[in-house]
Amino acid sequence: MVFGGVDIGASATKATLIDKPGNLLGWGVLRSGVDFAASAAKGLELALAEAGVKRQEVARIFACGYGRGNAAFADDTRTEIACHAAGAYHYFPEALTIVDIGGQDNKIIKLNPEGARSSFKMNRKCAAGTGAFLEEMALRLDLPLQSLDGLAAGATEEATLGAYCTVFTATEVLAKIREGVSVESLVKGLFRSVVKRVTEMDTFEGLVVLTGGVAAHNPFLAQMLAKEMDRPVKVPPHPQLTGAIGAALLAQRDWRKLKDA
Repeated sequence: MVFGGVDIGASATKATLIDKPGNLLGWGVLRSGVDFAASAAKGLELALAEAGVKRQEVARIFACGYGRGNAAFADDTRTEIACHAAGAYHYFPEALTIVDIGGQDNKIIKLNPEGARSSFKMNRKCAAGTGAFLEEMALRLDLPLQSLDGLAAGATEEATLGAYCTVFTATEVLAKIREGVSVESLVKGLFRSVVKRVTEMDTFEGLVVLTGGVAAHNPFLAQMLAKEMDRPVKVPPHPQLTGAIGAALLAQRDWRKLKDA
């Protein structure tokens, strides 16, 4: 018995397939682009191919994320908050504070020991401190996005950046370059801006779990966050897929309810 979840974010679309015990069978990740319906369909196609599963073998599929209404093949939709909570709790079944750093926003989700949500906050004002922020800064520095983590981890110094706004930070970074500040120091300073943006959003209770595409591609960021808060920070096996895995888990729960009804 196979269940599916698709998370259509503003930047990336993630699709997953799980078996009855909740093991990840296959997944697909691609840019959401300008056609969310096509991205969702392609993501599911990639997940099916990797899992070696036929579409008719998938009992139920849920969609979440910014473009969840565009997944015509989904049996139902759930909020990304509910799906990220389910996905994180699947790997860490205890009281949690989930920090999801996405392409366009940051979310703080708190769960009690039973996995029920106790509070939620989202940064909606601007893209500062998100994946889009790092993408823009990589563009300004003329660096491949995938190189940022290694540069930050290898920095011996850290540039102090005062601005949080993406536009103002870009101006500040250019000024630092003119002063001769090293690229490694600048990138670590940018990571610090992300960490500070997150820690300003809320208090942290229970185990802190970091999810999202930024966490997947920048593991050094988790180390910086843990040091900033002086507490452990855990990252699930596939942080970028957390929402899609949660959607598949909720699809499975719904299937069980329908079966038992």
